[in-house]
Amino acid sequence: MSSTHKANPWLEDLVAYDPGKPIEETARELGLNPGDIIKLASNENPLGPSPKAVEAMTLALGKAHLYPDGGGYALRTAIAEKFGLERDNVILGNGSNEIIELVGHGFLKPGDNIIAAEHAFVVYKLMATLFGANTIEVPDPGFVHDLDAMAAAITPETRELFIANPNNPTGTLVDEETIDRFMDKVPGHVIVIFDEAYYEFLSEAPDTLKYIKEGRNVIVMRTFSKIQGLASLRIGYGLGPSHLLEVLQKCRQPFNANAIAQVGALAGLLDEDHQDKTKSMTDEGRTYLEGAFADMDLEYVPSQANFVLVKVGNGDAVFQGMLEKGVIVRAMRGYKLPEWIRISVGTMEQNQCCIEVLREVLVSSKP
Repeated sequence: MSSTHKANPWLEDLVAYDPGKPIEETARELGLNPGDIIKLASNENPLGPSPKAVEAMTLALGKAHLYPDGGGYALRTAIAEKFGLERDNVILGNGSNEIIELVGHGFLKPGDNIIAAEHAFVVYKLMATLFGANTIEVPDPGFVHDLDAMAAAITPETRELFIANPNNPTGTLVDEETIDRFMDKVPGHVIVIFDEAYYEFLSEAPDTLKYIKEGRNVIVMRTFSKIQGLASLRIGYGLGPSHLLEVLQKCRQPFNANAIAQVGALAGLLDEDHQDKTKSMTDEGRTYLEGAFADMDLEYVPSQANFVLVKVGNGDAVFQGMLEKGVIVRAMRGYKLPEWIRISVGTMEQNQCCIEVLREVLVSSKP
């Protein structure tokens, strides 16, 4: 039966987001034991969640028949206190991805545009397209955001400008002085969104919260998926001035942050020992991976996050070769980087196995 209903025309060429390949799917396809597969594709925490978060979530399961706190009072209060803000400066999301969507709901319409770096997180463009907005992609020489060029790209139709810091998938960072200079150029009709999903992995992070305290048109996105190890719960948050977050609160679904996620995130937020342990492991593992790439004469992008982008020739072929040996990494064709793969930092045992498999695949692929 044919239908007269048609999708919005701006969705015709939209390609859905393709997440990292899951362990279970790989095991089914290749007939492997899931326990023998190493996944270093999605920038997850190989140490898992904080034991304190697991304990809190286990206790909360006994109240699973009750709706969650729709306003997220306890978690929003704790986040605000941690960063010297007010509760009205915090909004919870179903992952920080939902914050991108909420900003779109609140401020984008067909004909508007957003600005992002050429090799930034693809979801910015996907979300803009959902609202009929265009994306201006600004080249990023050396895989670093060119904030001067991004400021120069702003038009009267620009509503949002995204700065991922550190950036995914490149792992590069823009320093505070450069950000300050950029912010002086941003006109009042543009909202600057800082995506700081990986900021906890930095030894010294640029201070973007000062713009919120000044009441600027800024939203800072952070997540519990990475250093907190709570990716499956889909819990993140946005920080911003109350005049912006009032709009986002109107756009979100009721109970968008479930109760189990809220209590787990709260316990994880307060467990600084687990975060410190994760950062130490990440620093060591990232140094190991980058050293191995240098020994193999492979070009890589020095990273500030929990992953490294490395040039391997045919990224799709290397991804498939490693997959067949039970190691999942991330091919980068979707980011217009077909010669590269992104490898997440795992435990040292996982990192060493990954490098061994990468060597084998590269040797076998030589003519």
